[in-house]
Amino acid sequence: MNGERLLALMRKEMLQIVRDPSSIAIAFVMPLFLLLLFGYGVSLDARHVPIALVASHPTPQTSAFFAGFQGSPYFNPRLYPDMPLARRALMGRDVDGIVWLRADFSRGTLQGAAAPVSVIVNGVNANNARIIEGYVQGVWASWLATQAQRRGSPLILPVDVRSRVWFNPALRSHDYLVPGLIAVIMTLIGALLTALVVAREWERGTMEALMASPATMAEILVGKLIPYFLLGMGGMGITLVLAMGLFSVPLVGSFWVLVLCSALFLMTALGMGLLISTIAKNQFVAGMIALVATYLPAFILSGFIFDIHSMPWPIRAVTHLIAARYFVSILQTLFLAGDVWPVIARNSGALVLIAAFFLALVARISRKRLD
Repeated sequence: MNGERLLALMRKEMLQIVRDPSSIAIAFVMPLFLLLLFGYGVSLDARHVPIALVASHPTPQTSAFFAGFQGSPYFNPRLYPDMPLARRALMGRDVDGIVWLRADFSRGTLQGAAAPVSVIVNGVNANNARIIEGYVQGVWASWLATQAQRRGSPLILPVDVRSRVWFNPALRSHDYLVPGLIAVIMTLIGALLTALVVAREWERGTMEALMASPATMAEILVGKLIPYFLLGMGGMGITLVLAMGLFSVPLVGSFWVLVLCSALFLMTALGMGLLISTIAKNQFVAGMIALVATYLPAFILSGFIFDIHSMPWPIRAVTHLIAARYFVSILQTLFLAGDVWPVIARNSGALVLIAAFFLALVARISRKRLD
């Protein structure tokens, strides 16, 4: 590999990047837009849930119980005088659940007997229904503790649960989702950077001029890979700054380990883009292949949203071929848990193997021929 020719090819790519703003838009504008869109749009937290509160016989006890919902950031409570109106509101999707205190609620509370609480939840969205059910149980437990404190008696429960949450004590879904978003977004960005740009060379006929030059195919590939690697790392830096600054995701692990792992993953994504551009020499076709072959598998099969262990075993086997799976695991570990070296080393090794496979395959099938 001739160093002068390689530097000349890299300079040519840099000038092409400056003159063609589409590459800069892919590297900097697209990750900014996608991170803002998904960061604010994708959330597993249920907040300000509209819920109907019905007391068949209003008393100070029912008002005290409902006060727990009115002071909670998770609920947007609405009082209804009777159950038929609350049912109609639930059927019309005006509320997502109903908390019904029957007529014997106050009597059971004052006598120390069972005080029934009926909870009806819209189960169309099963995940949201389970979250609402857990929130209602939390309000119920807080109310029991307050009542016991007022009576001056200890709260007696059959089981004393003392939970402790590791790595994400605030239980913010953004702290879990945003690192995964970085992996999904950079999968698409890295593949598009090389796939569309090289396909554009074929469409414009400039690839033939490169092949007619003394430069070897290896020099051409490396001369294209390095500038777009630097451009992709710039886009990666923007996403990291937004994740830590705008979404307040904590970085517990080492910053330099994060940079190194990001570089490994970006090489994998760029290798996939080079392979796509070698197969499809048309920008539209290359873009569609990059979207289907990189972005969708990274979004669905990386564990970013959907738990891999809950998938059927054939799908779990397929996830081992998805590079984003390993990078999502590294990012979530570094951001939330720290430098857990067994996790980082295992997943980084997988990224090295996948990157080597794609780059070797590109080198194998790339020839200085037009057929």
